[in-house]
Amino acid sequence: MPPIIRLEDVTLGYDRHPAIHHLSGSFERGSLTAVVGPNGAGKSTLLKGIKGLLRPLGGVVHREGMTGDDLSLLPQQTELEPDFPISVWDAVLIGHWRRVHAWRTVNRTQRHQAQAALEAVGLSGFTHRLVSSLSGGQRQRMLFARILVEDAPVILLDEPFAAIDDRTVVDLLAMVQGWHLQGRTVIAVLHDLEQVRRHFPQALLLARHALAWGDTDQVLSPENWHQARTMSEAWDDHAPFCLLAPRENRPPTGPKATA
Repeated sequence: MPPIIRLEDVTLGYDRHPAIHHLSGSFERGSLTAVVGPNGAGKSTLLKGIKGLLRPLGGVVHREGMTGDDLSLLPQQTELEPDFPISVWDAVLIGHWRRVHAWRTVNRTQRHQAQAALEAVGLSGFTHRLVSSLSGGQRQRMLFARILVEDAPVILLDEPFAAIDDRTVVDLLAMVQGWHLQGRTVIAVLHDLEQVRRHFPQALLLARHALAWGDTDQVLSPENWHQARTMSEAWDDHAPFCLLAPRENRPPTGPKATA
């Protein structure tokens, strides 16, 4: 089967400064992949590029037969607004957005799906609670319920197990394994390497470049990880735009080129 996500010489960045350089490779349909690497390696940037929230500075992200709306993204908790005045029920119903949009109401079947999702994550009695009243683990369960409602073929998870209790980690890991068994493609940014070794058969070691991509045991070799850490110590966050990018994607020359 053809890959479901294919990256062709992709460079991603912000303010014309690249965070990921010339990344090529593919995620197979139904694969379960952990994206690992030092802090600042471009892991979250990669998920945003795959989702379509960040336009490549160079290269192409191919989503076979899909748009960005067909991919579910769970962002880092630090990117969320925990004090936004919305109920758990309404936050989960947002998962139906790509099907109903702004001009249609949620039907009875979709409401049943939202209720079933809350029950699946252990929040069946939380429908009227405000999101701001939830603990970190409860908020993460709610976001997993929304992913269940979205029912997308590709699921992108950015540090899904950070700063939550051990019981929630076990429960949510079981959900990730279930998605994998259903044939969905799951790509998760993770920091716990032992967790990656135990639960994720594929891994991508990223240090702004792809240092290794494939079977987890081979990717997470001590040599590869040492190289990633060594590269991170030499990073220059004020480096100019990558001069190897295709000419049509380069910024204009002159004083503003590296602004």
